[in-house]
Amino acid sequence: MVKLKTISISQAAPELKDMDMSQPLRSRIASLGSAFPDRVMTNHDLEKIVDTSDQWISERTGIRERRILSDGENNSDIGAKACLQAIERAGIKAEDVDLIIGCTTTPDRWMPSLASTIQAKIGANKCTAAYDVLSACAGWMTGLQIADSFVRTGQYKNVLVVGSEALSRFLNWKDRTTCVLFGDGAAASLIQPCQPGDPGEILEIRVRADGRYGDHLDMPGGGSAMPPTLESVAAGQQFIRMNGQEIYKHAVRNMASICEEVLEAQGKTIKDVTWFVPHQANMRIIETVGKKINIPLERVALNVHKYG
Repeated sequence: MVKLKTISISQAAPELKDMDMSQPLRSRIASLGSAFPDRVMTNHDLEKIVDTSDQWISERTGIRERRILSDGENNSDIGAKACLQAIERAGIKAEDVDLIIGCTTTPDRWMPSLASTIQAKIGANKCTAAYDVLSACAGWMTGLQIADSFVRTGQYKNVLVVGSEALSRFLNWKDRTTCVLFGDGAAASLIQPCQPGDPGEILEIRVRADGRYGDHLDMPGGGSAMPPTLESVAAGQQFIRMNGQEIYKHAVRNMASICEEVLEAQGKTIKDVTWFVPHQANMRIIETVGKKINIPLERVALNVHKYG
């Protein structure tokens, strides 16, 4: 979970030389961008290809439609669009970006990185580094933590963190426990230095992982442990697998507890929170977490119904 102050995305990036260096350097989210494929797949569309119904999906997940990449459209295409939007909103140029962190489980290719592919597409030719982090649903938050650390040291001034996924390319469209959930899309954030109290300042970041439960949500094939072969592909080993009940239990418990940790670290309570923006896993998880931390649904940001 990340906690930050109210942000004005039109505010220009500060120059390090103009900042009061007697104060500790902090970071802020200067702007946001997003991009989605044009193709919309509704629950009624899914009824035609898998044993399911709009009622079954919406009652269990809250999802009514999702965006799906078209043939010839790639993860890096929507990732680049999101980055360009964030750059424009921050009032800088692509050549001002000095680090790109790609957060994805579904890059165009295993190498080069999604970040370096996006770097070329947006013309960030002076960018000194571009690499990916693979942390699934926690990817953007992990990338944000890395960006925050770099910016605080003064090593980078304009860091793009882009979470971009093409999950439709790794779905078994005969498995209704997974194919109804995931869509494609991208979001980018531009991280810049700031001083304590500045608009958009990142106050606290907490990330948690527990690899003991990795088998509950995975893609077993395609890596070095199970390289792609005719047999593994025929067996569908490259597709996403999920144990929904276990994911629900761990997601609810950990999302709620990490929210409480962040609030406690900042000396705040849930009453101080204007908006709660949770991971859009499904409505059941979001509603249960909201009840656990005692925040009403009208203060919860939701788009799971539209994007999966």
